[in-house]
Order: sequence, then structure tokens, then C-alpha cells
Amino acid sequence: MSGVYDDPWAYELACSFRDVPAEVDVLLGWCAEQGLAPGTALELAAGPAEHAREFARRGLAATALDLNPRMCAHAAREAERAGVGLEVVEGDMTRFALGRRFDLVATMLDSTSHLMTLDAFVAHLRCAAAHLSPGGLYVIEMSHPRDRLGDDPSVSTGWTVERDGVRASVRWGEPSDRLDPVTQIADDRVTMTITGEGAEPRVVRDVVPYRFWTATELDAAIRLAGGLEAVAQYGDFGAGEDAVPLADPGAWRMITLLRPR
Repeated sequence: MSGVYDDPWAYELACSFRDVPAEVDVLLGWCAEQGLAPGTALELAAGPAEHAREFARRGLAATALDLNPRMCAHAAREAERAGVGLEVVEGDMTRFALGRRFDLVATMLDSTSHLMTLDAFVAHLRCAAAHLSPGGLYVIEMSHPRDRLGDDPSVSTGWTVERDGVRASVRWGEPSDRLDPVTQIADDRVTMTITGEGAEPRVVRDVVPYRFWTATELDAAIRLAGGLEAVAQYGDFGAGEDAVPLADPGAWRMITLLRPR
């Protein structure tokens, strides 16, 4: 398991530029547009389970599933500390059986980039479909294809975040990192420098294999898996008049909404 994912606190800090409550607003808005008022939610490859915890805060019966035991322990601790009920399950997003279905299933933060083969992606979609209630909604957030296929591919990105007096400078991928044109896998070098009040200065370094998926490959995986169909696709978080088309110049994600066939 990659080192950056073995440090849940640091990983959550690195991702704190995300406005999780606002994103959950949009997720629930998309549900409403599909005529769905979810009472149960499942976050897959959940990591620190920030979205699942936010679902729980809003009264949904929420479950988070992740392969990494440290992430699972962190998610459970943070949920308990926040006083929200969250079920945390250690499991693989390509082969899990929870014995029940959910109104809303979500995979956030491009976690499908950890699915290295088409067979793995199809297995994942079949598992998700098997856990989706009739009329339920599955939302997958992936990186935008422009990141790797545009005129100026962004193989490296950096950002700085600050939370509770702790500052983190993150670089995900280096300019010299290359996407293998055959496997579509890149070994992204990650460097995270943590400083600030109450935090021991340290540097987290890792190499994270990343599988790039195109829009047409996603469509092929959905067709091969069966049981699901795409009902909408967006380029960012935004519902109603704030919706961002996938082809919009400002789109930076590929977010797909799937429903049972």
C-alpha cells in the first residue's frame, strides 16, 4: 500500500482544498433531479470517508468502504469524534458483498485510477450495481480526459493548503513523470511538505501508480459490466443552473451519474 495512503491525517490535509459539504449539496441535488431522496449512502474507496461522514451528518445511514486498514481506522475515529454514526468496512472496491443495497453510491477523488485493468473496472461496476437500490444513483468522479489528452497535458500539479495552523505544500506528479502509452499507467511521484504550529515538520514522499481512463473506455466498461446506464455527465460539481458540461472549457473533472438499467 502506498505511503501517502498509509498516513490518513496527512492525506486528508492534502485534500482539504475540497469543499466537501458543498460537494455533498451537489450530490444530493443531482439525486433530487433524478427524483431520488436518498436515505442510505455508500462511499467506495472512501479513504478518510469525508463524504460519507458528511452524509451521516445530514441524517443518511452512511457506510464507507476502503481497502486500507489505516484509512478505515481514521474514518471511524473521526466519525466518532464528530458524533456521527458511520459504518466503516475494510474491503476491495472490486469484490465486496455487504448484503444490502443503497440509494446513493459514490466513488470520489478519481479513486477509479487505482483500477489498473478493464477487468478490474468492470468488476467494480458490477459490485456497485449489485449494491444499488432500484432507482438508486451511482456517482463516479474521475479526472478530466483533458488532463492527459489535451494540448498541454498536466502530468504534474501542485497546491498549498492550510488548516488549523498547519500548512502543507503538495506536489502530485513531477514534470518528468510519463504516462505509458500502452498501459496508460503513470507512476506519479508525490511530495508533501508539512509545517506549522502543532505539527512536526516533515516530508511525505511516495510513488503512486495512476491508471488513466478515457471517456470512451469508461463507456466500454459500463457496457461490459451491464446493469447500469449513464444518465448524466458533468465537468465539475454543480447542479441545476450551475451545472458544468463535460466539454466546458472550465471543466476539470469527469463526473458520471449511473442508474440501474
